[in-house]
Amino acid sequence: MNHTSLTSEICEIAHYLYNKGLTPGKSGNISARFQDTVAITPRGVSLGQVREDEIVLLNMEGDILAGGANPSSELHLHLEVYKNKNVQGIVHTHSAYATGFAMSGKKIERLEGFGELKMPFLKMVDYAQPGTMKLAQLVGKALKEEDVIILERHGVVATGENLTEAALLAEFVEETAKIQFISRVLSNMEF
Repeated sequence: MNHTSLTSEICEIAHYLYNKGLTPGKSGNISARFQDTVAITPRGVSLGQVREDEIVLLNMEGDILAGGANPSSELHLHLEVYKNKNVQGIVHTHSAYATGFAMSGKKIERLEGFGELKMPFLKMVDYAQPGTMKLAQLVGKALKEEDVIILERHGVVATGENLTEAALLAEFVEETAKIQFISRVLSNMEF
């Protein structure tokens, strides 16, 4: 893989996530790592409209190497995860159902599709203001042992051995949250 294919893949996955409704408006951000280079979506641009020339390339210290825009405000979150875990892709979404669980403080049950069932619920990280080093450090630490976490009052961060795997995991979290929401509503209804 080279930098051109990396930026192309980021745009493809960004458009996919947007079209699935996982990153509405200008929300969410994604990144991919190739050796010591990180490619990340830009700040203030809808993932549904992001172009290859807007993807920002940086080194692991956060120094910009190339790209036509400012990196995502969650850059430090992505870098902390890469420094703490051997993954090649990170997806941060604000999907409706999973974020609804995050906003209400309700936990999402862990299903078999999340790997080995060590814990009954997906890990939820305590609230920290978006874009801060505090949030970045909380996420970096939490993802050492997890593939996906819920950010209290914020959204979802999923990782993968590549960007596609991270995106599919974020999508699976949203579907799981949707199913659990529907089942809880239906279980309280009388027919």
